[in-house]
Amino acid sequence: MNARITVRIVPEKCQGHARCHALAPELFELDEFGNARATSRTLVPRELEDKAFTAQSNCPEGAIVIEDSAET
Repeated sequence: MNARITVRIVPEKCQGHARCHALAPELFELDEFGNARATSRTLVPRELEDKAFTAQSNCPEGAIVIEDSAET
């Protein structure tokens, strides 16, 4: 099995800085208030995994959660 990742936003933590969307628009979208949400609940494509980690490390509120998911 290979580890793969999914991303999600903790809505209570997101303050709408939009850094995640600026760094990885393929993975994050903004709602009508400027708060982020993941564009999908599926596995992040391998070619976007670095962007996911970059977005997570640049979120000033720590609202991005990256979870390992086992690939079957």
